[in-house]
Amino acid sequence: MNVRENASWMPVSKAGGWMQDIAFMKTHLLRYFVVLAEERHFGRAAQRLFITQPPLSTALKTLEEDLGVLLVERDAKHVRLTPAGEAFLLEARKVLAQLQRAADVVRSVAQGTEGRLDVGITGSMVYRNVPQYCKAFETARPNVELCMHEMSTGEQLRALASGDIDVGFLNIGFPPDELVMLPLESEVLVACLPASHPLAANADIELTQIAREDFVMFSRDVSPANYDNVMACMHQAGIHPRTSHAARQWLTVVALVSTGCGVALVPACMAKAGIHGVRFLPLRGVKMLTPAIMAWRKSDDRVLLSALVETVRSCVQAESL
Repeated sequence: MNVRENASWMPVSKAGGWMQDIAFMKTHLLRYFVVLAEERHFGRAAQRLFITQPPLSTALKTLEEDLGVLLVERDAKHVRLTPAGEAFLLEARKVLAQLQRAADVVRSVAQGTEGRLDVGITGSMVYRNVPQYCKAFETARPNVELCMHEMSTGEQLRALASGDIDVGFLNIGFPPDELVMLPLESEVLVACLPASHPLAANADIELTQIAREDFVMFSRDVSPANYDNVMACMHQAGIHPRTSHAARQWLTVVALVSTGCGVALVPACMAKAGIHGVRFLPLRGVKMLTPAIMAWRKSDDRVLLSALVETVRSCVQAESL
């Protein structure tokens, strides 16, 4: 059968150079030529390619006609590459190697062993073991790149909707309908006091003991859930707090407390931040949890994303044992 039958063929531009010509060729023609150049014998090359000699001869003729040059000199016993053939062999090997690399990458991405995921993370998630989850995933898949982006919960929701991030770690209880979620361990709220505060040496306190203090609050426009959780805790104790500052990150809240700007209610995990000049005290009689979830788009069914979800799920389950 003629090698051009049923082939996606386009005319070759003779002035475009060999690499442009190669782009229009069926890759099996390049492979045939490379094997023939390595064997220097039609019979052995055909045997290695699991074909008969006529298709191999036809393929070589097609290449030479398309390129407009003689690639091989042959007689009854010998096959020799012309100078043009030697040069073409180098280029053909490069093309085949690149095509193989492309095929390997595509398969790896499809199998979830290569690729990139952009991950949104709020500041407090650093202290909720999210970096450890990501590290466990990268250890299992060293050819995958995870890029973490610090964003507020609101920013992450917008980035997920626009596709700017693939997954988010959010400080909310439930995401919008277009997202799927994996609940993470909730954190209890604790009192954060300056180390110089008269109550700082206590083992725990009642919320009413700091009712008249100035409170450093989380800004509601950044994360309504965080703000509402703190306010619900206050109202549960019959307190209407006097707010001195509105911060955009839990780290900023704790830092402001450390400088004597007020007191605050923060997730217990913030004690891991190691900020000096503050004390974290459990609250007696009040137990308010701050939710956290991992969320991603329902429409995203990539193997790589599913693998990350399963890694995080396993880590969360192990923590709960």
